[in-house]
Amino acid sequence: MTHPPDVDEQVFHSHRNLLFSVAYRILGTAADAEDAVQDAWIKWSSADRSQVADPKAYLARIVSNLAMQRLRSARRQREIYVGPWLPEPILTDGDTADAVTDAESVSMAMLVVLETLSPLERAVFVLREVFAFSHAEIAVAVERSEAAVRQTAHRAREHVRAQRPRFTADPSQQRGVTERFLAASTGGDINTLLELLSPDVTLWTDGGGKVRQALRPIRGADTVAAWFAAIGTVPYQGVAPHDMRADLVEINGGPGLVFSGAGRVVATVSFDIDAGGRIVTIHNVANPDKLRAVAEGTTHPLATR
Repeated sequence: MTHPPDVDEQVFHSHRNLLFSVAYRILGTAADAEDAVQDAWIKWSSADRSQVADPKAYLARIVSNLAMQRLRSARRQREIYVGPWLPEPILTDGDTADAVTDAESVSMAMLVVLETLSPLERAVFVLREVFAFSHAEIAVAVERSEAAVRQTAHRAREHVRAQRPRFTADPSQQRGVTERFLAASTGGDINTLLELLSPDVTLWTDGGGKVRQALRPIRGADTVAAWFAAIGTVPYQGVAPHDMRADLVEINGGPGLVFSGAGRVVATVSFDIDAGGRIVTIHNVANPDKLRAVAEGTTHPLATR
């Protein structure tokens, strides 16, 4: 027995946010995640859905495999990327009961750590730790034995724990720090910037060779403060200070900044904050190819259930 096309479309649409969330966390790019979801729709449309007992698990399996395939291909391109490669930022909506947990799983800092995993490890980690799929469900999704999945999940979890100590700043504290940073950077207040930055802060800038950015991480509070204090005094990416607009928005589950001017989004800036409320890492994405999702203004829900 087949289902009417509109019913099948409704089923797919009801899981679309989940599918994007899975694909984005595996791939780190919104454009590729959207393509994976679209490919999943094509497969869903042509499948014998009368044999599908659990549409959610079935669709998650499809999109996970598609995302892994895309990631393997993307890895080769990222190896020759100009300068640091950062995930593609997205606007998010953390208005859920589990927002803090979900936000950490999609933060720029977490996605950078996930980038160090193999495609299989990354898919297993995302499905298990973020979306709470069982080892048995994941085994079917990634076409491995359950024992192999358990081993992969353990290895990935230990790697992430070693690279990403478990600390999530209070949302109100994050917002307060971000607001102060915005005021200080646009006002050229280097003293306040130095107060907000950890002495060993690291600034990662991603221009992808499309715009001028630092090709190596910038370390140290003095250097990073000087970099951002200049925003209010010198042109940035061809946009004069008086033409530059900075907005505080939610980026990847936390407060972030969107700089825009001359009719385009120029850059996004997001922060990683330590237990003392100081900024330890800054991710600055200026590659125009990675700013399309933000420029389009599409907001993605954080929910993982």
